[in-house]
Amino acid sequence: MQTIITPGEPLPALSRGWQLGDGHFTTLHAQTGRLRHWRYHQARLQEACRRLHMVEPDWSWLREQAEAVLDGSDQVLRISLLRGPGARGYGIDGCGEPTLVLNSSPFPGHYYGWREQGLAIGLCDGRLGSSPLLAGLKTLNRLEQVLLKAELERRGWPEGVVLDAGGRVREAVTANLFWRLGARIFTPDLSSGGVCGTLRAWCREHLGERLTLVDEELPSLLAADEIWLTNALMGVVPVTALGEHWTTSSFTVARELQQAYEQTD
Repeated sequence: MQTIITPGEPLPALSRGWQLGDGHFTTLHAQTGRLRHWRYHQARLQEACRRLHMVEPDWSWLREQAEAVLDGSDQVLRISLLRGPGARGYGIDGCGEPTLVLNSSPFPGHYYGWREQGLAIGLCDGRLGSSPLLAGLKTLNRLEQVLLKAELERRGWPEGVVLDAGGRVREAVTANLFWRLGARIFTPDLSSGGVCGTLRAWCREHLGERLTLVDEELPSLLAADEIWLTNALMGVVPVTALGEHWTTSSFTVARELQQAYEQTD
């Protein structure tokens, strides 16, 4: 039987999630009482359980618990799965079913403005490390993102492009990254680092063969006719400027994706 921790309840001090960051999560938009893109969020959680060798919860039960938190308003819902208690130290033998942690908060309304007006962003000095074992996963340990977010706050940027240690374009601080050059559409290959977002997964399905996964350095991104960001909360956000590089595109693909996204659950 899974343990449920909801807002206001303390996390046990000996929890592996608290001590080791041993767990993973997804954050979704709960709009008027419905869980947007649930299929993609469940797939993300399942993949993380598989790769982290965690016991999977009963997914129907988990969805019921998640829906019970909703109040019908525009909400953000974070679903975290912490590895169950077991052996002392790093070992996972004997760890039982995961602990489910549910947190909800009001939806940040400024994301709607970002979608419509676009966003001017910066280029972060901070770099992402290579981590093939955890690449693509949204684990509980987000210290790289904490430090990158501190850089955004220091510079007064709403978002920023992040390169890896080798100078290759990877993602934004809290979002995935896409760009178009002519008829060709690109997004970074995240097999060595970064987070594979649920809206990125949806975009890959929607774009199909038009999309290519790449390992490119910054000049490729700066040459783009169109750049956009995606995550489950902000949606699809056109990038109007990257540093001193301004984009004058009509954002044809970003607008196509926005329209299609609003028509899907």
